[in-house]
Amino acid sequence: MTDWSILRLRVAFYVPACKASRSVMILLDYHNVIIKDCLESRLKGEKLDALDMTIVDFDGVIYHLATPDSKTVLHISLRWKCFNELVAYGAQEVLKREYSEYLASPENGFDTTLVIDLEKVPADEETRTELIQKISLLKRNLLAAPFERAFAEQEQFEDESKPNPKSELMAVHYREEEAIYVKSNSDRVTVFFTTKFKDETDKVFGKVFLQEFVDARRRPALQNAPQVLYATREPPMELRDLNLQPDEDMSYVTFVLFPRHFNREVREETISRVQIFRDYLHYHIKCSKAYMHTRMRARVSDFLRVLNRAKPEIAPAEKRTASGRTFRRN
Repeated sequence: MTDWSILRLRVAFYVPACKASRSVMILLDYHNVIIKDCLESRLKGEKLDALDMTIVDFDGVIYHLATPDSKTVLHISLRWKCFNELVAYGAQEVLKREYSEYLASPENGFDTTLVIDLEKVPADEETRTELIQKISLLKRNLLAAPFERAFAEQEQFEDESKPNPKSELMAVHYREEEAIYVKSNSDRVTVFFTTKFKDETDKVFGKVFLQEFVDARRRPALQNAPQVLYATREPPMELRDLNLQPDEDMSYVTFVLFPRHFNREVREETISRVQIFRDYLHYHIKCSKAYMHTRMRARVSDFLRVLNRAKPEIAPAEKRTASGRTFRRN
């Protein structure tokens, strides 16, 4: 089991999500499930009808799937508010490397478009599976650009035959009022998340989750896991030059990645897991709230049953007639 998996399991056992039992928390998929299902069904020939579909993904990403020219030629377009920032950090090179033969002129109103002729896709199952996975990871691969650049800069720091690179703080404003910052150093790569809790209950749950990430590394089994730092209101020292205003609703989560966390064997998995952290956190906050509400409703139902059983029996009242005789009405 990897250090990342152990850290995730440690947090999973701290606050149960949707089940009463202490089961492992769900790790969200890195790919877009709808795009994957659509490609699978069309490559298998199950659905070849005309298509015009808009999909909203995490972090404000919008996809447009359409077959404007032919039912066997699928256009997949993506729009993301931080696309230009990602291009500045090498996203265009990542697109050319991963999707060179499928890149086309961007659809109007979108940032990038892939065109896939389903009739020209090789018939062997392995190639098709690889293509489906690659296309469904379009958002993930775009956001990988600053991470890949930071890892390459850190390797250059360690290479004595090359001059040290000019490391910059790469900012990706991928959500409203929230951002990811990535910076390479001589011995590490640091990733900063800003996340805003607008609901008071979310703040409480968020603090529990994030503090557990910080405390989990104190366990002997997690000494090699990435270091996690958590702060509220005031940004970390590395971000002070950005003139970020103190905000009671803002939290800052810092991941400190050392070379062992992004060597060639685990690099892709590390990029994927760090990227999904914000969505993972908020998803399980919502699950925990739903779980707590379910338990509270069950407890209220139990209390009501107890109260109903505790109602005293009313004894029949004794009545008296005008002549002085008494009787009881049943």
